[in-house]
Amino acid sequence: GKEVVIANAIIAILTIGGQQLFSFFTFSCPCHVGQNLIYGLAFLGVPALILLIVGYALNNQTWRLVTGKRSHFEKVTTSNRLLKCKLICFVLCSITGRALVAPVTWLAVTLINGSYYVCAVSEYVPTYYYGANPNVSDSERRRILATFPCSQLVPPEMTRARDEVILLLRYQSQVAGWLLIAVVVITVFLSYCLASCFSPLSFLHFRYWSSYLHNEQELFDEATEQHSRLYAMQHVRKFFGFVPGSENVKEIRIPSLREWQAISGLAFLKQVDDEHYDYSLLHDWALKEHASGKYLKIDEDP
Repeated sequence: GKEVVIANAIIAILTIGGQQLFSFFTFSCPCHVGQNLIYGLAFLGVPALILLIVGYALNNQTWRLVTGKRSHFEKVTTSNRLLKCKLICFVLCSITGRALVAPVTWLAVTLINGSYYVCAVSEYVPTYYYGANPNVSDSERRRILATFPCSQLVPPEMTRARDEVILLLRYQSQVAGWLLIAVVVITVFLSYCLASCFSPLSFLHFRYWSSYLHNEQELFDEATEQHSRLYAMQHVRKFFGFVPGSENVKEIRIPSLREWQAISGLAFLKQVDDEHYDYSLLHDWALKEHASGKYLKIDEDP
């Protein structure tokens, strides 16, 4: 839908901006044998991995998929388990597709920029691109190649060789970046085509279904907010003796020390029976205790 496209575009733009700032302020190639590769791959892979995890964590479908499913899955019959697994796989693919937007954007932008790739693989450039004296040992050759990302460390006589190596590596990095973008775009397009081909709904019927799900979720969220507020209001009124927001309060209830202690502290979600839970300590107190005790009259005159 349009909302998904807009959200993905915003994520991609923020990722590009973050990558540029990240590169400008933090990236500095060590230009040392053995450290360039680790440093470059860390800047390529670690932020992409973090963005992938964040993408999973920020998707509501992830928590809808995993929350409370252990006990529910145990009750599913064998005949329905295959269908359940197919549905889970489909939702996982959808979640993964959304979560991959930011990390793929990061990898594509960093590869097109080329700085990380140049730093990571400079010491592994083939010898014939280096043009060094054949008497130079392999270790010395790798040491010199490792300094190529840092122009200030390269001897003047190696400037031309360094420029050629940097151009070669940037070419490889940018080609890899554009290939990654092409593969992702083609994969996404083919995935949507296959999903549309196997859909049991026609185009307009599918649009209606999408609109229905969107409206149902909005109405459900509004009802949840109102229902939970009204339900909680009953328990608060029982504890304090009045409804919050009331203009004409005749009396208030003075909770005892034991009651204050009963609703204070930490508690997990408590299962009362097979169908119901206590959501909080106040909820548990309101369902179990009789609201007796001391009441105080409120003088309405100023």
